[in-house]
Amino acid sequence: MTATETLAPRAMRPGRLPVGVYLLGFSLFAMGTAEFLLAGVLPAVADDLDTTLSSAGMLITAFALGVVFGGPPMAVIGLRWPRRTALLATQAIFAAGIVVGLVGNYQVLLVSRVVSGIAYAGFFAIASVTAISLVTPDRNARASGVVVSGLSIAMVAGGPAGTLLSHFTDWRGGFWAVVALTFAGMIGCRLGLPAADPGTGPATRPSVSRELRTLRTPRLWGIYVITILTTAAYMITFNYLAAILADITEVAEIWIPAILALFGAGAFAGLSIGGRISDQHPHRALLSGAAAIAVLSGVMVFAVDQVWAVVPTVFLIGIAAFLLNPALYGRVFTIAAEAPTLAGATTVSAFQLGISITPVLAAVTLSRGAPLTSVSWIGAALAVAAIPVILADRARMPTPG
Repeated sequence: MTATETLAPRAMRPGRLPVGVYLLGFSLFAMGTAEFLLAGVLPAVADDLDTTLSSAGMLITAFALGVVFGGPPMAVIGLRWPRRTALLATQAIFAAGIVVGLVGNYQVLLVSRVVSGIAYAGFFAIASVTAISLVTPDRNARASGVVVSGLSIAMVAGGPAGTLLSHFTDWRGGFWAVVALTFAGMIGCRLGLPAADPGTGPATRPSVSRELRTLRTPRLWGIYVITILTTAAYMITFNYLAAILADITEVAEIWIPAILALFGAGAFAGLSIGGRISDQHPHRALLSGAAAIAVLSGVMVFAVDQVWAVVPTVFLIGIAAFLLNPALYGRVFTIAAEAPTLAGATTVSAFQLGISITPVLAAVTLSRGAPLTSVSWIGAALAVAAIPVILADRARMPTPG
């Protein structure tokens, strides 16, 4: 009996996904925690490494650049390997990068963050492809949603928990926990994923030329544009949310982490909802998410003075934001069905690029003395800009989404 035949009964059970999908989500949680943890310990890192806060901030940028530019090449390199082997290799490189950075100086840590970012992006892309290979096509978006949920849990729980641990040890404590969790994820993937790639025959065996040819598909780049616009649309508000709550809403400092956690809770709910509707109605999810982000970003501006209005708005923005993600992955893997690995890696880069450009976009208004809430107006404009691109993609579908 082949690995595909062994996994098929589990994949076909109604209401359940294979355990391998959840193992991939856990592994992404472990690795994603490293992305959100550093911001919480940045002052301690700067003091310990005897550098400025702005230089320490470059460690965040280094990881992001590794994700944006390193993910696709890493995915191409891994095409020649079985997916489980590629997943274990990227996890091992990621963990090694973290360890080397923890025992070195600032320059070593900077380079190691780039390496870890590259490995993280490679794992993310291969994990998404692996997840959809374990289920039937009508559950692709749901499986992708479970994998991506690992990232939302890292945002709402992993980053804050790692920061707390680092305060009780030193700033390295949280990162050592990330290494331990990554190794646990490796063990889970080694035991819980098939050694052979499900559903890969001669026609579907990974091919670099086919992957590159698929990447030239114009419709695929339309999805990347939607990804960048919508990700920047909600992240620009989230990135400045703590400052908005403290300076304008005047929330007590002790409550700000709890309100930020509400965004993550909303994100988890949005992924669950999006995963269930996106397989059959991807554009319904995309349009609903983009429109809701636009409206709620405007609501945030007018509700910002009242904490009772801000709190549910933050939660709803989280839902709207992550309602999009399963649909985006679903569209990518539908368009690039025969060569999904490089397309998936480029999707990860598009998400990270959307996050990375938010400081630049915010500077457009903030540097001119505009209030902090101006970032929410920028988010609303970006979400509105995504809507015609979504409609154009829907118009090209043979059947309505």
